[in-house]
Amino acid sequence: MIAIVDYGMGNLHSVQKAFERLGHAAEITRDAAAIMAADGVVLPGVGAFSACMENLKRYDLVAPMRDVVARKTPFLGICLGFQLLFTESEEFGPQKGLDIFPGRVVGFRPENGTKVPHMGWNQLEMKKSTPFLRSIENGDFVYFVHSYYVVPEDRSLVATTTPYGNSFASSIATEHLFACQFHPEKSQSVGLKILGNFARFAEKR
Repeated sequence: MIAIVDYGMGNLHSVQKAFERLGHAAEITRDAAAIMAADGVVLPGVGAFSACMENLKRYDLVAPMRDVVARKTPFLGICLGFQLLFTESEEFGPQKGLDIFPGRVVGFRPENGTKVPHMGWNQLEMKKSTPFLRSIENGDFVYFVHSYYVVPEDRSLVATTTPYGNSFASSIATEHLFACQFHPEKSQSVGLKILGNFARFAEKR
């Protein structure tokens, strides 16, 4: 079973329905025991960085998020759920994240000729091989809605970049974790491939 973390924010039901469409059981939950027992864990997110962190604290989900990553449970972070993995965000002043990976979340600058938010379809530039991106091609399009992006200190984490003004890290990958700035549940066939890759990886663990 895949646990979709319910901390009161995020496209929970659209993520769940995407997994179910692919034939994989997915449960929306904020129960720590269910999250720790899951084959894979998904941390989605939409909204303000600080509000999401406050909700994770309110529901006692900060420690479970760190623990599932430390235990190498297959983990998928989506949009704000990607950003929360890092040390801090500059959104509304310095805001502390989960600090699982060193790095900062910074805002797009309109003076670079980019519109803020970055919204719509954009391309993936492949930077490293990972089973989470099996069958995904360089230049494939996925769907974004965000005003902030991640700057990881460890550039070896970066699985894809995306051009917008300058290129930014649009996903990271480790041996057990994939996290992306784009919304796979809104990215049609390409996004469904990524969700399917994650689900199969989790179920084989």
